[in-house]
Formats: sequence, structure tokens, C-alpha cells
Amino acid sequence: MEDNRIRDELRRFLDASGRVVVYPAKQRNKRLILAYLATKFTPGTDYREREVNAILENWHTFGDPFLLRRDLCDRRFLSRERDGSRYWLTDPQPEPEPDETSPHKG
Repeated sequence: MEDNRIRDELRRFLDASGRVVVYPAKQRNKRLILAYLATKFTPGTDYREREVNAILENWHTFGDPFLLRRDLCDRRFLSRERDGSRYWLTDPQPEPEPDETSPHKG
């Protein structure tokens, strides 16, 4: 049931081929998109930066794989070597949406 709800929410950001057509402004929706894009990478596989960019180019239409790559790393869907020489899918993957019921500390 939860997976169906997430799929329905994603649908408005995807074209008929499943490519992301718009990068949403709302953080919750960005996390859904990033979780979706993370599924395009194979667990246990190392990628070079250009391979990450190529995968992202195949799965979005707005021409900014650099933004997506950076956000995938910043949100810990992908990990990378400090020098950017190697990327891999983070294990375990973060939740696609933050727990909105947890109290903020700070």
C-alpha cells in the first residue's frame, strides 16, 4: 500500500518512459525523486563520475545530471570517494521521505 502511494506521488514528475521531467522544489518530493533515481544504480557496483552522469542523463529530461549527482551524494543515496574517483550506492539506503512526525532537535 505504501509503495503504491509513493508510486502515485512520483508519477506526476515522470514522463511515459519513467524519466524525471521536473525536479520538485519541495524537499519531501526531492527525496522521493532521489530515492527513485537511486534504484537505477546496482548495489555493490563502483561507478566513475562519468558513469553516474550517464545513468542520470538516461533518467531525466531537464539536463542537469550534476545537480542530481550532488544531491544523491548530499542526501546519502550515493557515497563517493573524497576525490570523486569512485561512487557507489549507499547501504542501507535512506528512507525516501523523512519522518515528519519526529521532533526537531536544536
